[in-house]
Amino acid sequence: MRIVATCLLVAMALIYIVTRRLEGLHPALGFVRAFAEAAMVGGLADWFAVTALFRHPLGLPIPHTAIIPENKDRIADTMAAFLQANFLTPQVVARRMGAVNAAAAAGAFLADPRTGESRLRDGAAGLLADVLESLDPEELGGLAKGALRSQLEKLDLAPLLGQLLGAAIADGRHMPVIESLIRKAAETIEANEPLIQSTIHERANTILRWTGLDEKLANAILDGLYKLLAETLVVPDHPLRRKIEEGLKTLAHDLVHDPDMKARVERMKREVLANPAFGRWLDGMWERGRARLLQVVRNPKGALGGQFGASLAELGQALQRDVRLQQVVNRFARRTLVGISTRYGAQIVRLVSETVKRWDARTVTDRIEGAVGRDLQFIRINGTLVGGLVGLALHGLDVLL
Repeated sequence: MRIVATCLLVAMALIYIVTRRLEGLHPALGFVRAFAEAAMVGGLADWFAVTALFRHPLGLPIPHTAIIPENKDRIADTMAAFLQANFLTPQVVARRMGAVNAAAAAGAFLADPRTGESRLRDGAAGLLADVLESLDPEELGGLAKGALRSQLEKLDLAPLLGQLLGAAIADGRHMPVIESLIRKAAETIEANEPLIQSTIHERANTILRWTGLDEKLANAILDGLYKLLAETLVVPDHPLRRKIEEGLKTLAHDLVHDPDMKARVERMKREVLANPAFGRWLDGMWERGRARLLQVVRNPKGALGGQFGASLAELGQALQRDVRLQQVVNRFARRTLVGISTRYGAQIVRLVSETVKRWDARTVTDRIEGAVGRDLQFIRINGTLVGGLVGLALHGLDVLL
């Protein structure tokens, strides 16, 4: 476009020279000359204006030229302030996210990853992998584990457990667990029958052992236990089953409302977090998670295949169909982004400002000119043509008057 604009300016100069010499041959040539003369003026003026933005015209240190290189630090600060004031305020982020159904969009992509732009996905995955590998694993792991531990310390665990248990009981989801525990108890007793019989034999007195009643007593105890567990498993309204349910309901209530129970759960939570075994488990979980994340981002297409891909597809379909789930996810995304903009908005725009300031003048010029240079050359072309039309109009008025 720079070549086109320059060639147009040269063409106007040639036309002006030719028509200037041949103007006396025909009155119409005066209009052509006026058009070319004014077009040269307009083209040169806009060339100067466009050039002055990025460099000194013809290398001459004319005041108020090379505006962008000379003021790149001020431009960086202004750009950062503009971004923060117009894009990273909580109100703007919340309003923008309120109009975006992020959950449905994520669901559509997860349900059918081919609908996503593969080059964008692959590029983003490669960039994320490079960032993960370039960061210090120990330092990054310390940050991640510290953040997780901090969130667990802040978590009020007892009410959460109580609400989950209460919801499970209300929906009847606790019954399979109870039945599974009963079966497991029966299997445990069956696997340890010799130990139970031996214990009863050792505890029995001499008369019971001499008469052989200890063995009958042990068998009777085992038969009674098996019968009790079988009846509890089969009879829906069995007293033992009711006792277990009542105990679970009481536990759910105490977890939510009993201060002593909350204190015990909080104390147990702190003991677990302070246990070295938990630290080792956290280290292992971080290493496995980091390795898995690197594997996924290095091969995003492969990660979306198999059982993992099928699970993601099911999640995507649920996100598309379930309006309540969409509301929950969208609310979480909105609050998360608003929180990020509130906490880190200043750091984000400072990163932009400091990055631009670190660029040298030539880099700033090349990048900005590369982004908008084509449109600036259209300004030169338009200036040439508009200038020519103005010259043509003025010449016409001069002839008429």
